[in-house]
Amino acid sequence: MVVGEGAPGRVLSADLCADAFVIAMAQRERVIAASWQVDQPVSGAPDWARDLPRAWTEAERLLVLGPDLAVFGPAGPGRAGPILETAGIETVTLAWGEDFDIVRTNARTLGDALFAPESAGALIADLDARLAGLAERSRARSVRPMVFYLNVSGGTAGSGTLVDAAIAAAGGRNAAAEAGAVGWTPADPEWALRVSPDVIVTSYFRDGYNSINQTGARHALFRDLLERTPHIDVASANWSCAGPALIHAAETIADVLDEIVAGGS
Repeated sequence: MVVGEGAPGRVLSADLCADAFVIAMAQRERVIAASWQVDQPVSGAPDWARDLPRAWTEAERLLVLGPDLAVFGPAGPGRAGPILETAGIETVTLAWGEDFDIVRTNARTLGDALFAPESAGALIADLDARLAGLAERSRARSVRPMVFYLNVSGGTAGSGTLVDAAIAAAGGRNAAAEAGAVGWTPADPEWALRVSPDVIVTSYFRDGYNSINQTGARHALFRDLLERTPHIDVASANWSCAGPALIHAAETIADVLDEIVAGGS
């Protein structure tokens, strides 16, 4: 990777979403710390990043780490921001969004901050090529299978969510969105009675945050729906935010859609 003159030599990320972009785009030797979430099940970070010192949005901690550039997720640096500015530390706050456009936007933002716009260009080119591949696979199917997303708490995802974006990119129809759901929904076992999906996509069942709410896994209605419907689990790290790995989620869904259509032909 070629970086421009004046590029930050010490880069850290202080948020799970920031981790995803920094790990994907920054030179490994320039990354000095990753967020406190980097070793959580919802993180897709490689081993080398999990071994780094931890960062979070506490000014004292960030000053001790001594970065040239601190990258934050959509919540930003909080009260640490003015202190970092006074110390001469550059900061970047990634934008919030729930589609593939925000992946492109944040890649460009970080690429500029790293003085490495070609890194952003490479990530975006790869994303666009893979999305085009998914579109080609979708056109080759005779139908658009109905997909229902279920997380471990029993919630689902309607229109305007990154799950909806991944399902659409894979060539499926979002059952919850077509039933009128908008955004993220709370636990509701009656979803098992409202939808008749061709496939269920589960997530956070095995690799989510610790939670006492296990409605999606334990409620009798959801268990029955899962027993009688093909289902596949998407790693939580692929869509803990709309990051570079969101395309992996779409490809995983597309794989099962191919199997379903081939099995029914």
